[in-house]
Amino acid sequence: MSRDRDFTTVGRALAAPARSVFLNLLMDGTERPAGELARAAGVSASTASEHLGVLVGAGLVRCTAHGRRRHYSLAGPQVAAALEMLGALAGAAPVSGYRRSRQAQRLAAARFCYDHLAGRLGVALADAWTRRGWFGEREALPLTAVGAEGLRAVGVDVDAAVEARRATTRACLDWTERRPHLAGALGAAVGRRFLEAGWVVRHGSGRGLDVTRAGHAFVRREWGIDLSPPAAETSRPRPDLREDHLDLDLAPGRTRDRWPAEHRPPATGATAVEHRSP
Repeated sequence: MSRDRDFTTVGRALAAPARSVFLNLLMDGTERPAGELARAAGVSASTASEHLGVLVGAGLVRCTAHGRRRHYSLAGPQVAAALEMLGALAGAAPVSGYRRSRQAQRLAAARFCYDHLAGRLGVALADAWTRRGWFGEREALPLTAVGAEGLRAVGVDVDAAVEARRATTRACLDWTERRPHLAGALGAAVGRRFLEAGWVVRHGSGRGLDVTRAGHAFVRREWGIDLSPPAAETSRPRPDLREDHLDLDLAPGRTRDRWPAEHRPPATGATAVEHRSP
């Protein structure tokens, strides 16, 4: 039997925009129903079912029955790790509309990569802990005795992570920061601790996380981490928020007919309307 890997099956499974949307949503380790995935990708239920069948057949996604409903999740942390590394090579998906732009910014700031913290938050933690000698070389992030005590002191269940039936630590290349963040059983334990303590909260859309006020204060006090967004994000103008406070989402598949003539967007893009109070 050849020792060469056959990448064609996985390559074909990834080669569809809708399936890319599905995988991005499932990267936070959650289970999602087919209907939710279909709506996110803008495809019909039958088309979503076909796409999900391809992903399941390629071993990238797992299907779980809940009564008459089927929920889908990534097949495991190894799939998330592979996709995260591919993300560092792939180009960013095009973003249109303020709402989608904000989601992209939120993903870059803090998110779950399957079960561990990623984005600027995840990389900043790995950087700070490595500087303190809590972990060894960045290529593998091996835990040191000093690091074990430091993480225990902030409530991370280090002992359970060490005894888990998976790698205790692993360096996972962050696709937005292009530097490693902490993965493995200990990375998952850190992610759980941040959620339980209320330092981060899951955002309703996608896999982005919001760092709470308490979370900002905690990481600044403990490790000197400043999670303020880059100046380019805070100063970026909102070209799709008009003076009349109409927030334009330029996602495809939306109707333009509900607009009065003076506010109607260009014919090149379809539009949804969200009224905001001044």
